[in-house]
Amino acid sequence: MKDDEYESLSSPSPRLPTPDLPIMKLRSFFYVLAAGASVLLLIAVGGFFWLTSQSPLNLLQAKTLATPTAAIFVPKQTPAMVSLLVNPDRLVGFRQLLASPGNRHRTHAELKQLEESLLAPFELDYQRDIKPWAGDEITLAVTSLDFDRDRKNATQPGYLLAFTTKDAARARESLQLFYSRQAIAGTEDLVFEKYKGVNLIYRRPRPGVEVATDEVEPNPPTEFLTSAIVGDRFVLFANHPKVLRDAINNVQVADLNLASDPEYQRMLQGLTAPRIGVSFVNLPSLAAWISDRPIPVRDSFEGSQTIAIALSLDRQGLLAQTAVLGSESSAENAAPVLAQPVDALQYLPAKSTFAIAGTDLNQWWHQFSTGLASDNTLKSLLDQSLAQWESRWGIKLPEDVFSWVQGEYALSLIPRTHQVNPDWIFVAQKTDTAQANASIKHLDEIAKQQGLSVGKIPLGDRQITAWTELMTSKDAAKKKDRLMNLEAQVQGVHGTVGNYEIFTTSIATMNKAIKGLDNSLLNREDFQSAIAPLSLNNNGYFYLDWPRGKTFIERQVPLIQVLELVGQPLFEHLQAISASSYGSNQGVQQSQLFFQLVEPKKG
Repeated sequence: MKDDEYESLSSPSPRLPTPDLPIMKLRSFFYVLAAGASVLLLIAVGGFFWLTSQSPLNLLQAKTLATPTAAIFVPKQTPAMVSLLVNPDRLVGFRQLLASPGNRHRTHAELKQLEESLLAPFELDYQRDIKPWAGDEITLAVTSLDFDRDRKNATQPGYLLAFTTKDAARARESLQLFYSRQAIAGTEDLVFEKYKGVNLIYRRPRPGVEVATDEVEPNPPTEFLTSAIVGDRFVLFANHPKVLRDAINNVQVADLNLASDPEYQRMLQGLTAPRIGVSFVNLPSLAAWISDRPIPVRDSFEGSQTIAIALSLDRQGLLAQTAVLGSESSAENAAPVLAQPVDALQYLPAKSTFAIAGTDLNQWWHQFSTGLASDNTLKSLLDQSLAQWESRWGIKLPEDVFSWVQGEYALSLIPRTHQVNPDWIFVAQKTDTAQANASIKHLDEIAKQQGLSVGKIPLGDRQITAWTELMTSKDAAKKKDRLMNLEAQVQGVHGTVGNYEIFTTSIATMNKAIKGLDNSLLNREDFQSAIAPLSLNNNGYFYLDWPRGKTFIERQVPLIQVLELVGQPLFEHLQAISASSYGSNQGVQQSQLFFQLVEPKKG
């Protein structure tokens, strides 16, 4: 609003107009009043949109499909790459905004801890060395699982950390201060090296020989933090000069870098959801690293070898969209087969801590096992897991169970009070009744071969089949005649309800499955909130109640404990994990994962 207009509105009120006052003067007054109100409204609206555009909450409505520009430095054989595509300060603001006032101090401490753990290998302090000049992308990549390929020393992974910069001059100043502080310590020398037009800076222990421009010392005794500023746009850090030299080579020879890989681009196109971050993980390389096996060498991504993940924010947690390259035999396009949760879920008790549900288990297993057939490392891990189950039950799961489950299915885990091992429940729809009944009868025969008694017992108004084992009772040892103190312990039961066959490890769980339709997992609010962010059209659900299922999962998958140490702040807030797949597009299989997070209880 203009000054004279403001003065005219704020001055003392004039006398009321007389009937003979010209009508144009009255109109002028209202024009001025309307103009002033319009200006105020525009200021208010403009201020609102400015505030909301700067608000961390607009991350929830992000529509951009940002891609990692630093992928030009990453080799296409990378075992893993993770990119954050928004400035970390916006994420901090978002987390603080959603946290309750009483938890904001704790939230700030957790984020600080995460910063320190991620930058620890590089000896950097984010607030001091990075924040003043950091742009909207941070990319961390494992460039190689053994960057010098020297069998005479231990395996030495190569790490590359790339930032985009909003102020290259400020970045140079921060790096100079960083290395100046290191030089004052007096234990290392600074090495300045020009490699293919890029200035590299790194530290090296004082007694030592200068590094040649195009060579790396054999058997490097330690890692050297190396940095470089490339084109006033990127600031790079690596744990050794060779890693940074390789990164520069990747830019200058397009065929070497990840960004130019056609399979990488296919997976990127399969990630259609807006995102704040993207990651790529080569599963065989990761499995080899974890199991300490020979590292596979590959030239590009191949079928079912690499998974791409796009992360987006949800008010309840983190939503991840995944893309996996299918095998050559996979369909080009496959639409999801379900438009709602399968009815088999209604037989899973509400207290289930773990659940899997879908349709056509036989086809899913065929696709899954075929996808792993070309990779010996992952296939051996799967075979080991199957062998443990099959040796326990004396059955071949693919032939004896999966083969006849071509309709709906659901599997869940139910904790038992004061018991280490939980109860299991498996529900299978009998689409082909004759085949299903023949397969179930075959399972009864296998139970007999394992020394179990197979017989009918009543449960309510229906008959179920029980697999039992005769054992001496606990009180039998106190008596002489032990044969008079035998008791039958149930090892498993199964029964027919409608067109479903239900298998459980106890009679009590079977009773819950049959009678608890109104108190099923499908009607549980926690389950519904965990699957709500996932697409309704899908191929089924995976669900894990983390607080209640944590102990069991950690025993079954020891790797989880390692992940908990790395992502401690995330796991401390984790309430549930849900996942779903929803078909494939041009050979790229697509899925979603949701990590439901809650604020910790005070105390």
